[in-house]
This record gives sequence, C-alpha cells and structure tokens, in this order.
Amino acid sequence: MDPEIVRWLARPEARALLADLPSYDEATALTTAARLRAEGLDPTRAAALLTQLRLRARARTKFGEFADGMLFTADGLEQASRLEVAAGHAGRFAAASLATVHGLGCGIGADAMAMSALGVTVAAVDADPTTAAIADANLRAWPDSRARAGRAEDVELPTDPLRARAGAWLDPARRTPGVADARGRTRRIFRLEEISPSWDSVLDVARRVPATGVKLSPSLPHDIPPLGTEAQWTSYDGEVLECAVWWGPLVRHEGRTARVLRHDRSPVEVDQSMADADPPAAPSLGAMGPWLYEADRAVTRAGLTGAVTAATSGEELEPGLGYVTAGTATDVPFARRYAVRDVLPFSTKVLRPYLRERGITGLTIKKRGIRIDDERLRRDLRIGRGAGDGASTTVLLTRVAGEQCVLVIDPA
Repeated sequence: MDPEIVRWLARPEARALLADLPSYDEATALTTAARLRAEGLDPTRAAALLTQLRLRARARTKFGEFADGMLFTADGLEQASRLEVAAGHAGRFAAASLATVHGLGCGIGADAMAMSALGVTVAAVDADPTTAAIADANLRAWPDSRARAGRAEDVELPTDPLRARAGAWLDPARRTPGVADARGRTRRIFRLEEISPSWDSVLDVARRVPATGVKLSPSLPHDIPPLGTEAQWTSYDGEVLECAVWWGPLVRHEGRTARVLRHDRSPVEVDQSMADADPPAAPSLGAMGPWLYEADRAVTRAGLTGAVTAATSGEELEPGLGYVTAGTATDVPFARRYAVRDVLPFSTKVLRPYLRERGITGLTIKKRGIRIDDERLRRDLRIGRGAGDGASTTVLLTRVAGEQCVLVIDPA
C-alpha cells in the first residue's frame, strides 16, 4: 500500500464504502472483492478496502469500537500501543501541562491520538511515508495535530522547550525492514543498539527537551535508564507489553516502576517505595507456606517482587522468579494467589504415582526457572491435556532455595 491509496482511504467516499461493507470473512473475501470490481472500483482500491476490513477486525482487541474509524498496516497494528496503554502515556503529557508534543516515530498514530484527545497538540513524524499517511488520517478529528513523513533525527526541536511548553515522545522502530517471518511479520529487534532512532539519539532528545518519554522493549536491562528517570514496565492481562522511560516533569517515581492493567479492574502502579529492598527468601521446601503469590510479570520485570513480599509478609521462592510463599491469604492487586496443596520433589517417578493415586487425568503445567518440554513431560507422566473421566489440577515446576520442586496448586 502506498501513501496515495492511504489518502484515498481517508476520503469520505472511501470511508462510506468501508462502513457499508459486511464484517470481514475470509470465506467471502474473494466474492466481495469481485463485487467491488464489478461495481467499477479499481482492483488496487478494492484490495485496500478488504485489507482495512481485515485489520479493523483484528484491531478491536486493542482499540475497541475506535478501530472502526482508523486505518492500519499489519506491522503498524502489531506495534501500536493498545488503547489503555496509550491513554497512560498521554496522561503524563497532559498532566505536565504541555501544549505540544513532538511524536518521533509515530507509527499509525495511536499515542498521538490519545494525546490529542486530552488537548495536547502533536507534531508527528514517521520514517515510512505510508505509515505517516495513515497516522495523519487517524488524526483527522484533531486538525491541529498532524503527521508527516520524516526522520526523527531531522526534526527541528524547539530551542526553548520550557517556554514553548513542548515535550517529545519517541517510539523507535523495533523491527527489521524487509525481513519477515512465515506469517509475513517483520522480525523483532531486541538489542537496544539496533533500534531506530538510536539510543544515543533518544538521549540527545532528552537532553534538549526535558519532558521526554520513550517506548522500549520490556526486555530493557535495569542498568540502562539514566539516573533521575523513571523506567516503567507495563502489562495488560498478564502480558508485558513495554518498558517506557520518562524524563523531567513526566517522572512520577524515580527508578523502576510497574503498571498493571487488566480488562476487568482499574490500573495499579507499583514503585520501589512499596517493595522490600532485600526481599526475604524461603529457606527450604519445608518452609513453604499454605499460600503462593505469583507477581504480575510487569512487577517481576521491574524487579519489584519485593512489593509482593511486603504486602503478604511472605518470602520469595527464588530471586527473580516472581513467586512468593506466605502464611496468610491477602488480596494483592498486582499478584495472583494460589492455595498450595502439596510440595513434591521434581521427579516424574514421584509425580506419576501421585497423580494416578488421586485420579488426576487433566494437568495444567506452569513453570518458572526450570526448562522442560511440556509434551515430553506429559508423555512421561502418561497424562493428557483434557481432564477425561478424572479430575484436573495445576502444577508449578520451579525452584525453592535452589532446589527443583513441584508445587500442586489451586487458583484462589
């Protein structure tokens, strides 16, 4: 898809055609395309309409009903901040009373839209002309906010950002252009030195514009963010989506923080003041309490499992694994609680008769800190995925004080 097609898709007549088409169905897509061509529509435009229908259907999991008014590319949709995350980004800039934010590497404009909706004007650029055209189309409801094609490194930032009440938001490319996997998605980049614009360029922007934020991979090492910044790991329904680094007036808590988002509850933020500086460790398998807490993965990635030990008066099973044992049941909004039924040594010779004696034929396997092939373990245990005629249970394969073990657990 080229920018000219994007500009056509943004016109009222194309938007009306999209609104009149039925929901995307792979089985009828060719028939729909043939009908559009028979009605005189150019084949390229007909294909573009169907592509947007297909992407909008996928986008509803990220953007809800707003997806029906947006344009997408496949890579742009996958990399875009989901609605709840973009709202969190935008809230920081709005709370800092900024008038303008320079969006450097804006993608399809999800973050720019969220900022604009909160009254912050966005001047956005993206290196890919098609993506920039899509972002500009998605910003049409806010005439003062615009997106154009351009390199982040070439943007002229204000010489006096404080007087101009200007900030900067960077979303460096973390994909390798032209290198796609079997599903047609471009290859992810995980090394900080490979992002574009570069990490040095990000630091240069932050030196020149005090109110700067950047969206990075959740695998960002703890020793990378500069002193005085806030590095926040964000998850949604247990999946860690990003680590954002914030400078200047956008910082709420210096150091590492976690933001836990779930579809059925309000956001929860965890910072270092809530955590034990040196979380107590479980001394042995025999010291396991009746309750197990699994820290949200954003909390674990941020190195804040100590917030769970502090909230539960518990002990960490093993540093870095995100599991805490405790003697009391406590509701922790950033951790999941399980009842511990049994603690066994990690051995199929022990686990197989244990399951057989209890008539367990369905097994959910969780693991952390142990590398093992789930299917091979099922074969060794002679147990399948479904419960069949018997009972089901959940086991956690992990380590306690360096010792491999199996915890038989029930979600509380």
